[in-house]
Amino acid sequence: MDANNVVDLLYWRDIKKTGLVFGASLLLLLSLTIFSIVTVTSYIALALLSMTISFRIYKGVLQAIQKSDDGHPFKAWLEPDITLSQDLVHSYSNTVLNYVNCTVKELRRLFLVDDLVDSLKFAVVMWLLTYVGALFNGLTLLILALVYLFSVPVIYERHQAQIDHYYKLVSTQIKDAFSKVKDKIPYLKRKTE
Repeated sequence: MDANNVVDLLYWRDIKKTGLVFGASLLLLLSLTIFSIVTVTSYIALALLSMTISFRIYKGVLQAIQKSDDGHPFKAWLEPDITLSQDLVHSYSNTVLNYVNCTVKELRRLFLVDDLVDSLKFAVVMWLLTYVGALFNGLTLLILALVYLFSVPVIYERHQAQIDHYYKLVSTQIKDAFSKVKDKIPYLKRKTE
Protein backbone atom coordinates (compact mmCIF):
# COMPACT_ATOMS: atom_id res chain seq x y z
CA MET A 1 0.00 0.00 0.00
CA ASP A 2 1.60 3.27 -1.07
CA ALA A 3 1.15 6.75 0.37
CA ASN A 4 -1.52 7.75 -2.16
CA ASN A 5 -3.71 4.83 -1.13
CA VAL A 6 -3.38 5.81 2.53
CA VAL A 7 -4.27 9.42 1.77
CA ASP A 8 -7.27 8.30 -0.30
CA LEU A 9 -8.33 6.09 2.60
CA LEU A 10 -8.07 8.88 5.19
CA TYR A 11 -9.85 11.43 2.98
CA TRP A 12 -12.74 9.00 2.31
CA ARG A 13 -12.23 9.03 -1.49
CA ASP A 14 -13.70 5.51 -1.74
CA ILE A 15 -16.42 5.49 0.91
CA LYS A 16 -16.97 1.71 0.86
CA LYS A 17 -13.29 0.87 1.31
CA THR A 18 -12.72 3.53 3.96
CA GLY A 19 -15.88 2.56 5.81
CA LEU A 20 -14.80 -1.08 5.82
CA VAL A 21 -11.29 -0.27 7.12
CA PHE A 22 -12.54 2.24 9.68
CA GLY A 23 -15.39 0.02 10.86
CA ALA A 24 -13.23 -3.10 11.13
CA SER A 25 -10.48 -1.21 12.97
CA LEU A 26 -12.94 0.41 15.35
CA LEU A 27 -14.71 -2.91 15.97
CA LEU A 28 -11.36 -4.56 16.70
CA LEU A 29 -10.34 -1.87 19.18
CA LEU A 30 -13.74 -1.85 20.87
CA SER A 31 -13.58 -5.65 21.11
CA LEU A 32 -10.19 -5.37 22.77
CA THR A 33 -11.67 -3.13 25.46
CA ILE A 34 -14.05 -5.93 26.44
CA PHE A 35 -12.10 -9.13 25.66
CA SER A 36 -8.43 -10.11 25.84
CA ILE A 37 -6.31 -10.05 22.71
CA VAL A 38 -6.16 -13.87 22.74
CA THR A 39 -9.96 -14.11 22.76
CA VAL A 40 -10.39 -11.50 20.01
CA THR A 41 -7.74 -13.17 17.85
CA SER A 42 -9.36 -16.57 18.38
CA TYR A 43 -12.84 -15.29 17.47
CA ILE A 44 -11.54 -13.56 14.33
CA ALA A 45 -9.67 -16.70 13.28
CA LEU A 46 -12.74 -18.87 13.94
CA ALA A 47 -14.98 -16.51 11.94
CA LEU A 48 -12.59 -16.49 8.97
CA LEU A 49 -12.10 -20.24 9.17
CA SER A 50 -15.83 -20.94 9.32
CA MET A 51 -16.41 -18.71 6.26
CA THR A 52 -13.63 -20.34 4.22
CA ILE A 53 -14.64 -23.88 5.21
CA SER A 54 -18.28 -23.15 4.39
CA PHE A 55 -17.35 -21.66 1.03
CA ARG A 56 -15.07 -24.60 0.25
CA ILE A 57 -17.82 -27.12 1.08
CA TYR A 58 -20.38 -25.09 -0.91
CA LYS A 59 -18.12 -25.02 -3.97
CA GLY A 60 -17.40 -28.78 -3.59
CA VAL A 61 -21.12 -29.61 -3.48
CA LEU A 62 -21.78 -27.27 -6.41
CA GLN A 63 -19.03 -28.96 -8.44
CA ALA A 64 -20.43 -32.42 -7.60
CA ILE A 65 -23.96 -31.42 -8.63
CA GLN A 66 -22.84 -29.74 -11.86
CA LYS A 67 -20.22 -32.43 -12.51
CA SER A 68 -17.62 -29.76 -13.24
CA ASP A 69 -13.92 -29.78 -12.43
CA ASP A 70 -13.21 -26.18 -11.41
CA GLY A 71 -10.64 -27.24 -8.83
CA HIS A 72 -9.94 -25.62 -5.50
CA PRO A 73 -11.94 -22.38 -4.99
CA PHE A 74 -8.97 -20.65 -3.30
CA LYS A 75 -6.43 -21.73 -5.92
CA ALA A 76 -5.66 -18.14 -6.91
CA TRP A 77 -4.62 -17.35 -3.33
CA LEU A 78 -2.79 -20.61 -2.68
CA GLU A 79 -0.39 -20.39 -5.63
CA PRO A 80 1.42 -17.04 -5.17
CA ASP A 81 4.69 -17.07 -3.25
CA ILE A 82 4.24 -15.13 -0.01
CA THR A 83 7.71 -15.57 1.47
CA LEU A 84 9.61 -12.45 2.46
CA SER A 85 12.90 -11.85 0.71
CA GLN A 86 16.00 -11.21 2.78
CA ASP A 87 16.53 -7.86 1.05
CA LEU A 88 13.06 -6.68 2.06
CA VAL A 89 13.55 -7.82 5.66
CA HIS A 90 16.99 -6.15 5.80
CA SER A 91 15.68 -2.88 4.39
CA TYR A 92 12.83 -2.74 6.93
CA SER A 93 15.18 -3.80 9.72
CA ASN A 94 17.61 -1.04 8.80
CA THR A 95 14.81 1.51 8.75
CA VAL A 96 13.54 0.40 12.16
CA LEU A 97 17.10 0.37 13.49
CA ASN A 98 17.63 3.97 12.34
CA TYR A 99 14.45 5.07 14.13
CA VAL A 100 15.44 3.20 17.30
CA ASN A 101 18.93 4.73 17.28
CA CYS A 102 17.58 8.25 16.75
CA THR A 103 15.05 7.76 19.55
CA VAL A 104 17.67 6.42 21.96
CA LYS A 105 20.03 9.33 21.19
CA GLU A 106 17.25 11.88 21.68
CA LEU A 107 16.12 10.28 24.96
CA ARG A 108 19.71 10.23 26.21
CA ARG A 109 20.03 13.91 25.32
CA LEU A 110 16.78 14.76 27.11
CA PHE A 111 17.34 12.67 30.25
CA LEU A 112 20.96 13.78 30.69
CA VAL A 113 19.93 17.45 30.27
CA ASP A 114 22.09 18.31 27.28
CA ASP A 115 19.81 21.30 26.74
CA LEU A 116 17.88 22.57 29.77
CA VAL A 117 14.99 24.05 27.77
CA ASP A 118 14.38 20.85 25.82
CA SER A 119 14.59 18.73 28.98
CA LEU A 120 12.11 21.02 30.74
CA LYS A 121 9.72 20.81 27.78
CA PHE A 122 10.03 17.04 27.87
CA ALA A 123 9.34 17.04 31.61
CA VAL A 124 6.20 19.14 31.09
CA VAL A 125 4.98 16.79 28.35
CA MET A 126 5.61 13.75 30.58
CA TRP A 127 3.81 15.47 33.47
CA LEU A 128 0.82 16.20 31.22
CA LEU A 129 0.85 12.59 30.03
CA THR A 130 0.45 11.42 33.64
CA TYR A 131 -2.93 13.18 33.66
CA VAL A 132 -3.84 11.72 30.27
CA GLY A 133 -2.88 8.28 31.57
CA ALA A 134 -5.04 8.78 34.64
CA LEU A 135 -8.07 9.63 32.47
CA PHE A 136 -7.66 7.13 29.63
CA ASN A 137 -6.17 3.71 29.15
CA GLY A 138 -4.11 2.81 26.08
CA LEU A 139 -6.99 1.30 24.12
CA THR A 140 -9.15 4.37 24.66
CA LEU A 141 -6.34 6.51 23.30
CA LEU A 142 -6.02 4.19 20.29
CA ILE A 143 -9.76 4.46 19.64
CA LEU A 144 -9.61 8.25 19.89
CA ALA A 145 -6.58 8.29 17.59
CA LEU A 146 -8.40 6.13 15.04
CA VAL A 147 -11.47 8.38 15.06
CA TYR A 148 -9.18 11.43 14.84
CA LEU A 149 -7.25 9.90 11.94
CA PHE A 150 -10.38 9.23 9.92
CA SER A 151 -12.24 12.48 10.72
CA VAL A 152 -9.78 15.36 11.05
CA PRO A 153 -8.35 15.22 7.48
CA VAL A 154 -11.85 15.46 6.01
CA ILE A 155 -12.86 18.27 8.37
CA TYR A 156 -9.63 20.15 7.59
CA GLU A 157 -10.13 19.71 3.86
CA ARG A 158 -13.64 21.17 4.06
CA HIS A 159 -12.82 24.07 6.41
CA GLN A 160 -9.17 24.73 5.60
CA ALA A 161 -9.38 28.54 5.33
CA GLN A 162 -11.02 29.03 8.72
CA ILE A 163 -8.77 26.50 10.47
CA ASP A 164 -5.61 28.05 9.00
CA HIS A 165 -6.75 31.53 10.05
CA TYR A 166 -7.38 30.54 13.67
CA TYR A 167 -4.23 28.39 13.79
CA LYS A 168 -2.15 31.38 12.72
CA LEU A 169 -3.75 33.57 15.42
CA VAL A 170 -3.16 30.99 18.16
CA SER A 171 0.40 30.21 17.08
CA THR A 172 1.40 33.90 17.06
CA GLN A 173 -0.09 34.32 20.55
CA ILE A 174 1.84 31.31 21.83
CA LYS A 175 5.09 32.47 20.21
CA ASP A 176 4.66 35.90 21.77
CA ALA A 177 4.04 34.37 25.20
CA PHE A 178 7.12 32.11 24.91
CA SER A 179 9.31 34.99 23.79
CA LYS A 180 8.14 37.08 26.78
CA VAL A 181 8.94 34.21 29.16
CA LYS A 182 12.37 33.68 27.57
CA ASP A 183 13.15 37.39 27.87
CA LYS A 184 12.27 37.37 31.58
CA ILE A 185 14.22 34.17 32.38
CA PRO A 186 17.66 34.36 30.74
CA TYR A 187 18.83 30.79 31.46
CA LEU A 188 15.95 29.38 29.40
CA LYS A 189 17.50 30.68 26.20
CA ARG A 190 18.83 27.99 23.88
CA LYS A 191 22.54 27.45 24.03
CA THR A 192 24.34 28.34 20.83
CA GLU A 193 26.36 25.62 19.15
